[in-house]
Amino acid sequence: MVTVPDGEPDALTIGRRIRHLRTSKGMTLDDLATAIDRAPSQVSTLENGKREPKFSQLQAIARALGASVDDLLSAEPPSERDALEIELERVQRGPLFASLGIEGVRIGKSLPHDALSTILALHRELERLHTERAATPEEARRANAELRDDMRARDNYLPELEQVAKGLLADVGHTSGPLPQRMAAEIAAHLGFTLHYVGDLPHSTRSVIDTRNRRVYLPSKGFRGRSNTRSALLQALASHVLDHTEPRHYGEFLRQRVEANYLAAALMVPEKPGVKFLREAKDERAIAIEDLRDAFGVSFETAAHRFTNLATRHLGIPVHFMKVHESGILHKAYENDGVRFPADALGAVEGQHVCKRWTARQVFDVEDRFNPYAQYTDTPSGTYWCTSRVENTSDGAFSVSVGVPFAHVKWFSGRETTVRTASSCPDESCCRRPPADLIEKWGDYAWPSARPHASMLAAMPSGAYPGVETTEVYRFLERHAPEG
Repeated sequence: MVTVPDGEPDALTIGRRIRHLRTSKGMTLDDLATAIDRAPSQVSTLENGKREPKFSQLQAIARALGASVDDLLSAEPPSERDALEIELERVQRGPLFASLGIEGVRIGKSLPHDALSTILALHRELERLHTERAATPEEARRANAELRDDMRARDNYLPELEQVAKGLLADVGHTSGPLPQRMAAEIAAHLGFTLHYVGDLPHSTRSVIDTRNRRVYLPSKGFRGRSNTRSALLQALASHVLDHTEPRHYGEFLRQRVEANYLAAALMVPEKPGVKFLREAKDERAIAIEDLRDAFGVSFETAAHRFTNLATRHLGIPVHFMKVHESGILHKAYENDGVRFPADALGAVEGQHVCKRWTARQVFDVEDRFNPYAQYTDTPSGTYWCTSRVENTSDGAFSVSVGVPFAHVKWFSGRETTVRTASSCPDESCCRRPPADLIEKWGDYAWPSARPHASMLAAMPSGAYPGVETTEVYRFLERHAPEG
């Protein structure tokens, strides 16, 4: 069953309580609209739960209805029928219903009570089946979806970690400019660690910390890409600074990874100079992720991540971020600007195919990989401008993209691009369903052998640190531990 936390009324419940009190008073929409000096359409929007009312509006409505604000803010639906209608409305707005690809029913007095109850019973059974199937892969997807929702609610900004980064940089006397590898090593020394570069680091790790002997092991050959050794060092130290312990479940593992990545990025692109740089670029209407990358000597992906941390809180710009494999699979994503990522029935976006017409896919066909690529994309949720760049890794090529709604593109370099595409995804006719003539010709004769990523089919990796071979790590530490 779809519910909201006890004692926390949402827009749907508030709207139904307004409607219930209005009709019980014998007032029409026009009557209430006149009483609060608003258009009837605005009152209808509030009653349908499509907009959260401001407190001043609630006060005006309460006075017009002869009620108190507390009456409107009660989490209890006004009637059993209203409770069912609210539940169905939430169901039809949820990811499970959206994944079915069917039209929602019109919710109103004309919908028979038994039909309403039957629809909800069917949905509850579907949800129960999905919950039963929530073994390891589903658990991972649920955890990813929950974490993404939380980061969206916080605008991808974690002030407590910004303060930790600020304190560490002050401790080692770094005041401005890019953080060099030397200064990253000083942070390690300040925390009581020595650095050791080895050629036999376990293949499933980027770094290993030996807390007994206060050592950090890093690969002697480094990584592919800019500043990755520095990044790996800072991420390893971040977990120590944040007192991360063995994760109890996959959700905690994901959150620890996000926190470590966030703190490492906040050290490489500190908040104060980073915001200063971005505000100056905004004033000049010339924000560019490449410029942020070059100014602080980080990778494009780190610069893109850091921009999403700071853009909404400090610049007032809603934003979305994507990391997409050349196969079209979405690996990382964040949004607070209304863009609709492809999602499964659990609301998870990782592992889904991105529309071929989006910037994150189009960029793979661009011959010039050295200059930033930008385009406008018309989608069912609005028009978005996005800038993207391809980065090569040992796991293949990935595009890293940052985008904003059309209303905010005026602040960015690259807005003059004339490239524009249209996407109707998740409608399958957009890019997933083959043309009718090809279906007719090949539908009965094609039998492809898929080459999916192992992570798409495998269960969630077992062990304290998913994806890491613990025995290999312990043997590595045994080899390198100092004698005595």
